[in-house]
Amino acid sequence: MVLIYYPNTPDLPLPAGHRFPARKYTMLREKVVREGILGNWDLAPSPLADLTDLQRAHAPEYVRAVLEGTLAPDIQRRIGLPWSEILAVRSRTTVGGSLAAARQALRDGISGQLAGGTHHAHRDFGSGYCVFNDLAVAALTLLAEGVVDRVAVVDLDVHQGDGTAALLTSHPATFVLSVHGEKNFPFRKVPSNLDIGLPDGTDDRSYLRALADALDAVGGFRPDLVLYLSGADPLRSDKLGRLDLTFEGLMERDRLVFEFCRRRGIPVSIAIGGGYADPITDSVEAYANTFRVAREVFRG
Repeated sequence: MVLIYYPNTPDLPLPAGHRFPARKYTMLREKVVREGILGNWDLAPSPLADLTDLQRAHAPEYVRAVLEGTLAPDIQRRIGLPWSEILAVRSRTTVGGSLAAARQALRDGISGQLAGGTHHAHRDFGSGYCVFNDLAVAALTLLAEGVVDRVAVVDLDVHQGDGTAALLTSHPATFVLSVHGEKNFPFRKVPSNLDIGLPDGTDDRSYLRALADALDAVGGFRPDLVLYLSGADPLRSDKLGRLDLTFEGLMERDRLVFEFCRRRGIPVSIAIGGGYADPITDSVEAYANTFRVAREVFRG
C-alpha cells in the first residue's frame, strides 16, 4: 500500500495580511480526499522528527531555539514566520513526513507528503518560510543509517534551494539539481551540484527542454533514491514565480521526473514546495496534479 503523508496540525497562526498562504495545505488535503485523487493510495499523518535526525543537518543550538521558542529576532525575521508552538511542531512534522515518505518510497517505489520542500533552511538559521530542511535531514539520515549509498535531490521549485545546496553539495553521496528562476529569490545563491537558472518568462517548451537535459546528469549519478521537490510556483499565476508555465506544462514536468525514476527503478519521494498563486486555488490545483501524474505513472 502506497502511503502519502500529511501534517496533522492546525494551520499556522499568522497575522492578518501575512503573505504566506498557510491554508493551502488544508485546502490540498481536502481536495485530495474530496476528489479521490490518490485512488487506492492512502493518507497517513506525518510523524514528528526526532532530535537526533534534526541535528544531522542543523546545529543543536538552533534546533533547541526553534523548539523552545527562543529564536533571536533577526532569525525569526529571516524565516518570515512568527514563532508559535504550532510552528515548532509543524516544522518537526514536515521533516518527519519527508523521512517517513523516503522510507516508504524505498519499499514501494513512490511516496511523498502534502507538505515539505523547505529548501531555504540552513544549518543554523531558517529563511524564506523554511525552518528545518526536510530533504537534507532525510538524505543525511538514510545515508548515515546505510539504507542507501547515493541520494539525489531534484529541486524544481522556482526558487533556488540555497539551504539544501549548503547542507548537501559537499557530501560525495548526494547530488543536488536545482532548476529555478535565475533572477528570483534567493539573490545570493549557494551553488548546487547542477544549477539551471532560467530567465523570467520561461515557457513550457523551454522549461521542459532544460529539465530533460538536467535529468540526464542525475541519471549519471546513479542514485538509490530521488527526493523530488516539485514546487507549484513556476506556474504563470504565481505571485512570486516570474516564469510562464501552464498547468499542462507543470504536469508534463512531473511526468518527466516520474517516468525518469520509473524507467530506471529509482524510488522517488515527493515534497510539494512553494506555491503563492493568485488565486491560491491555482497552487492547490498544481499540487494536486503532481499526485495525479504520480498515480498515472506508477499505476496507483
